[in-house]
Amino acid sequence: MPAPTALPVVEPVTDRVAWDALVRSLGGHPLQLWGWGEVKATGPWRAHRLQVRSGDRTIGAAQVLVRALPFPFRALSYVPRGPAVAPADPEAPVGYGVGDEATRASVTAAVVAWCRSNVGGVGVSLEPDWPAGTPTTIPGAAPGPEPILCESTLILDLTRTQDELMAAMSRTTRSDVRKGGRDVEVRRVTEEDDVRAVLGVYHETALRAGFALHDDDYYLSVHRELGDDSVLVAAFQDGRPCSFVWDAVSGSTAFELYGGVNDAGRKARANAPVKWHAVRLAQDAGLLRYDMNGLLNDGISEFKRSFADHEDLLVGTIDVPFSPLYRVWVRAIPWGKKALRRLRRG
Repeated sequence: MPAPTALPVVEPVTDRVAWDALVRSLGGHPLQLWGWGEVKATGPWRAHRLQVRSGDRTIGAAQVLVRALPFPFRALSYVPRGPAVAPADPEAPVGYGVGDEATRASVTAAVVAWCRSNVGGVGVSLEPDWPAGTPTTIPGAAPGPEPILCESTLILDLTRTQDELMAAMSRTTRSDVRKGGRDVEVRRVTEEDDVRAVLGVYHETALRAGFALHDDDYYLSVHRELGDDSVLVAAFQDGRPCSFVWDAVSGSTAFELYGGVNDAGRKARANAPVKWHAVRLAQDAGLLRYDMNGLLNDGISEFKRSFADHEDLLVGTIDVPFSPLYRVWVRAIPWGKKALRRLRRG
């Protein structure tokens, strides 16, 4: 099918069920779901859901988060792991929202134009869920110097068999999956009381590793707002959680939000069985990918790397400035976008 020729039209979507159905139909990322926008709205962000249409066909969608900034900067728009773009051929498999070059250009141009006209401020940052090297044409765009989400990650291909996925693990991790956690019960957590108990493990993890957390109400909002799209897997020992991984899921992708382990979980070697259980749940649900959400030079990332014999790189942050103040914002105010990056765990 030829690339769309009609000028794209941007239509706000205000119905939660319709929006989530649209995101799933385009293979969109979990951070584009309505519930994630509601989670972020518990803080300084406001969510706008935009459908991009060409003629009688929807060619893309973007959940735009808007944050008010101090004068004179006014505002920043941000599209986490979006937009989602339809394939040029309506009969083609949806995949995970990458689309073709012409459709990507139409969708991104429409989203940027909406942000410029309706939000303004210093500009918009997009962090698409597209592999590095994906051709992108966005007039005025530049690589973002302060990403919020890490462009280097590890994505498991869930179309592979479980034996193939196991074969790609390190020997130690494969052994832990098979033998570790024998003294624990690994299961999905759905009840709020269990979620609260898991958050106790997260507090222990944060204290040991030295990173900051939101308050518990924030994480409970993740559980409530995402609903069935929140997949929290934990290991329990003597009825108490000792290790967990918390994913958000869409129609194509499972995306790790949080994870942690306490001393009991470390002794039981529960981390690998917990993560593997989450991977299998995603595969059983028919998802295509399991994204471990970022690789850094730390022990957590080394553990993630033990699950595969490869790494993945995404296109990274794409900034489109709307104002000369953009350069001041990203270079002269260190507490600005760097502060947003420190909150990327949320």
